Amino acid sequence: MMSQSVAAGSARGHAMNARQNKRANAEDIGIDERFISDMVEQFYASIRADELLGPIFAKRVADWPAHLLRMKQFWRSVLHNSGEFSGNPMAKHIAIPGLQEAHFSQWLELFYTNLRAMDTNPQAVSLIGERARMIAESLFTGIAINRDGIDGASQGRSLPHV
Repeated sequence: MMSQSVAAGSARGHAMNARQNKRANAEDIGIDERFISDMVEQFYASIRADELLGPIFAKRVADWPAHLLRMKQFWRSVLHNSGEFSGNPMAKHIAIPGLQEAHFSQWLELFYTNLRAMDTNPQAVSLIGERARMIAESLFTGIAINRDGIDGASQGRSLPHV
C-alpha cells in the first residue's frame, strides 16, 4: 500500500508535468509570456478607449499598471496553467451594477479584434479566443443567476465566438 506522502508526491509530480506540458503546448503555437503581456497591454488599451466599456473600467481601476499585472497573471494562469493568479473574478463582476450581455459581447469583440491584429498562429487565436469566450459566458451567466435566479442559467449562450 502506498503511503500518503508518496501518493501526494506522485499527485504533485503529475500536476507539475501537466502544467509544464500545457505551457509547452501553448509556447509551441506562440503563446509565450511576451505574447501574453503584449496581448493584455493592447487589449486593455482598446478597452480604455471604448465608449461602452471604458467608463466602467475608469470607475473601478485606479492603478492601471497594477491591474495590467494582475490580468497578465490571470492570462498566464489560464493559458500556461501557471497557478499564479488567485482571486474571485465572479465576485468582482457581480459587484458591478448593470452589466448586460451587450457589455460582454463588446468585451469579446474587442478581445477578438485585438487577438486577430496580433497576427499570430491560427491555433493560438482559436485557443485564446475559446478561453476568452468561456470566461465571458461563465461570468455573464453567474451575474444573471445572481440577479435572476435559475432563469439566468441560460444567459450568455449567444455571445460571439472568435
